[in-house]
Amino acid sequence: QVQLVESGGGLVQPGGSLTLSCAASGFTFAMQDMYWGRQAPGKGLEWVATISRGGGTTYYKPTVERRFTVSRDNAKNMLYLQMNYLKLEDTAVYYCAKEWPSNPESRGQGTQVTVSS
Repeated sequence: QVQLVESGGGLVQPGGSLTLSCAASGFTFAMQDMYWGRQAPGKGLEWVATISRGGGTTYYKPTVERRFTVSRDNAKNMLYLQMNYLKLEDTAVYYCAKEWPSNPESRGQGTQVTVSS
């Protein structure tokens, strides 16, 4: 079955950086566009970034563009999100997903990112 396992979250100060990872299994990762989403406290799930199956095309939510970078390693079935210049409003649970909109069966359990001074 589809398994997506995120890691790398944590507590970081404003302006800091984190890199999230997502280990994928149970499907043909290299044939799938992949997504990062997030859910802030008290808010709905929102899309953050998309990367094409080959990694050559990426899209970002405007508020994270030029700060976040999505990448993938198809040989390792891994998805990444490099997050720089983090802001308080980036605090959320971050999810990787194999489709968007996603459902609990198509995304991981999430990893908490807290930006706080």
